[in-house]
Amino acid sequence: MRMEPAPAPLSKVARIEAILALIPAGKVVSYGQVADLAGLPGRARLVGKVLRETDKVLPWHRVLGAGGTISLPKGSTGFALQTGRLQQEGVPVIGGRVKMREWQWQPDLAELLFLIPF
Repeated sequence: MRMEPAPAPLSKVARIEAILALIPAGKVVSYGQVADLAGLPGRARLVGKVLRETDKVLPWHRVLGAGGTISLPKGSTGFALQTGRLQQEGVPVIGGRVKMREWQWQPDLAELLFLIPF
């Protein structure tokens, strides 16, 4: 019986991009949560780097700082764009902050087992 070789593991960047693509509209996550879900605990800064450098269309506006804060400078175009996109999805942004307790994406077991490709 001939065995097929196992597929190559996803790169760190591909794992982060896969998680980002799963974040549903109307929910938010922190950079650290994305890193944890990608199997890269403690790599929140890498998530930020991937978001800055990727050429893929990903829901970047759903990623916030750990306290639910928008990480872009207040008054910047990016800050206004992120705030607007979140509000269009029904997520209230007050003073540049989102209540994570109410709006944070918490994937259930089925999502963890069947949607995350690694």
